[in-house]
Amino acid sequence: MSQAKQILIIDDEEDIRAVVQVSLEEFGGWGAIAVSSETEGLHLVRSAVPDAILLDISMPDFDGFQVCEALQQEAQTQSIPVIVLTAKVLPSDRQQLASLNIAGVITKPFDPMLIWQEVAAILGWSTL
Repeated sequence: MSQAKQILIIDDEEDIRAVVQVSLEEFGGWGAIAVSSETEGLHLVRSAVPDAILLDISMPDFDGFQVCEALQQEAQTQSIPVIVLTAKVLPSDRQQLASLNIAGVITKPFDPMLIWQEVAAILGWSTL
């Protein structure tokens, strides 16, 4: 049996982190680590490289675009697929997301019972 996929969740909203983590672990069968800040997420990703990252765009310190740029600049992290979680995607955001090689976008509000399926579909992971 292969080791479960590990997903890093970076979101400043505690409720969102908790709901996503439960969905990924309970329904997707993956491991999930949730952190509340971009700094914590970037630090963690360097020590334990996840299979994917779910990233909130609107964060207090610096936004998800800056996190993506930081990930792209390091060889160890540039191949990690990033799925953006966002409440609002402006046309200018879509352009910026495309330039950052984002795997996909999941808009808030999302269905907590189905977000793991959205993640699997975006990443091409089997849900069996």
